[in-house]
Amino acid sequence: MRNHSFKKVFASVLLAPLVLVTGQSALAQSAPVAQGKTELLWFGQAGFRIKTPAGKMILIDPWITGGPKTPPQYKNDLAAIGPIDAVLVTHAHVDHIGDAPAVAKSNNVKLYGPADMVTPLITLGILPADLGWRFNKTGRVTPLPGVKVTAVQAEHSSLLVWKNPATEKMESHPAGEAMGYIIELENGFKIWHMGDTGLFSDMKFISEHYKPDLVLIPIGGNFTMAPDDAAFALKTWVKPKMVIPMHYNSNPMTKGTLAEFQAAMKGSNIKIIPMTEGETVQF
Repeated sequence: MRNHSFKKVFASVLLAPLVLVTGQSALAQSAPVAQGKTELLWFGQAGFRIKTPAGKMILIDPWITGGPKTPPQYKNDLAAIGPIDAVLVTHAHVDHIGDAPAVAKSNNVKLYGPADMVTPLITLGILPADLGWRFNKTGRVTPLPGVKVTAVQAEHSSLLVWKNPATEKMESHPAGEAMGYIIELENGFKIWHMGDTGLFSDMKFISEHYKPDLVLIPIGGNFTMAPDDAAFALKTWVKPKMVIPMHYNSNPMTKGTLAEFQAAMKGSNIKIIPMTEGETVQF
């Protein structure tokens, strides 16, 4: 497993240049929160585990046991992802909701997601009512001390497909509208997980208003932006410091590749951080 480590230093309200450092270091209990690292583990598709500078674990879109590219140690043992403090889901398609209800229940933590996705999860008995948190394509929550999560637009759809245990038949249930998330961590570092989305011009507004440091962007095409559209969005509207491409390499219908994305991003100063499934990066 390769490891990239990045150190972000904040001076007053100005961001200093990003500096590459080597190795990993654990967050010391006595260290100020601002000195901690942000760590991302990619499970594949749109699934990430985010370790905050204070050591909290946020799981987003965890298609783990069903993910064709999930590393075996997680695919065969969901508990191997470790204790989780909050679960975020962008929409109800299986490659995003995945194991989210199971993880929320096993960790006794809340699952945050679109209101009209969380409601059927509860009414169908998939998720206990006290573990569901409903909001929509706007709104902000504080799921953990010092962590802010803001729902933002995604240009996509949402449908919950569920096997009814009484009939053994698959059922389709409306599940609200898809969304993305701006995740602001304890030290002010901001991650925009775009979820599944096509192009929409308010990407510019979202970026200008929330100023994400890191963007997790789908590039696979067919269901989301293809590599050239993703590159257009980044270079024209979003303009973050760093980007991690996601939602590719897991489905034969999403043919967009990392090489195509890198080629489309030529001439840009945005730092591309390519990952492989099971890899960890630090900031």
